[in-house]
Amino acid sequence: MSQLMSQPEPSQSDKAKPLLTASVHDVRYFASLLRGIGFSNQASMRFTAGSGITVTVEEARTLLATSYIYADHFDEWAFDVDNPQAAPSQLSAPDFDRHATSFEIPLNTLLECLNIFGTANMSSSSSTGSKHKQWRRADDASDDERGDDGRRPNVNRIDQHFGGNEKRTSMRLTYAGPGYPLTLVLAEDSSGPTTTCEISTFDSEPNLELPFDAEQTALKIIFKSSFWLRDALSELDPSCDKITLIANPVADVQSMQRGVPAKPLFRIQGTGAFGSTEMDYPNDREVLETFECSRSVCFSYRYAHISRTLRALQNSTKTSLRLEQEGLLSLQFLVPVPRPRGGMSDSFIEFRVRFFFSCEGRG
Repeated sequence: MSQLMSQPEPSQSDKAKPLLTASVHDVRYFASLLRGIGFSNQASMRFTAGSGITVTVEEARTLLATSYIYADHFDEWAFDVDNPQAAPSQLSAPDFDRHATSFEIPLNTLLECLNIFGTANMSSSSSTGSKHKQWRRADDASDDERGDDGRRPNVNRIDQHFGGNEKRTSMRLTYAGPGYPLTLVLAEDSSGPTTTCEISTFDSEPNLELPFDAEQTALKIIFKSSFWLRDALSELDPSCDKITLIANPVADVQSMQRGVPAKPLFRIQGTGAFGSTEMDYPNDREVLETFECSRSVCFSYRYAHISRTLRALQNSTKTSLRLEQEGLLSLQFLVPVPRPRGGMSDSFIEFRVRFFFSCEGRG
């Protein structure tokens, strides 16, 4: 269905005026944000004039993942709102938006193009991050790897994954509108080879809608991605088939009487054919930067869906976990990205997951 072509530049008369032109001097951050949701090949991509790019994939009508790539992540971002590429009937439609355009694209093909020179992937240094665990195993890193102040280094910063002396691939992206391919001009350094890739685009199909009602939020937690979530999930047996999230209000936990089994403040429980694993989180701001729970909640999710978040989690610095009263789970991963003119900008990858079992009222 997808088509990838490497070909000579077309003549000026064959070119359509681009609806969007964007460029970046290092594709690794851009590729990383796409790779975080790369579990499905069919992706919906939307360009918005003042915002940037959103890329959405879904799985089994249960999992929805969206990567937000903002305009200030690019060295150049030019969306021509005066050049809408649409049929006259579409231009007059009441829902037509000249400030945005969307299409479907084979995500795997796009990632392969970005890595055509082999410089868009994370360096091998990323594998070292898994050594620093809060729940330690026999083969884990020793305490000698801690800093002078006794704390573990921030191993999940996205800069840790990219070697400073490696070659970089720059990209210039253009899109002329519906019916046209997405065109990438990729160059390896200023004096290296250059290639042009054209990826066929397709009309967008309606995406799965999983709206999260913030007013119905029963649980909200913000914690560091590395020590308190990624390491916890890595402790789960890969054979487990479901993950259960259990939380109780602070007042309920503190008012428990002697002789009554204590309620967990927040618990992640993995269950599979070989038993279960439980990880409890204390009421400590060093662990849970934010903890808001309006009522007791207990919902189970398929491990196969939660495991789809691990790649995005690996590159994030913080995680926001929210649970709606009806069990819809929202996981937002904050990914820092450098601005072309200095400073840092925050991007997000969000996953929304439907529960498949509610264990509320079971103690």
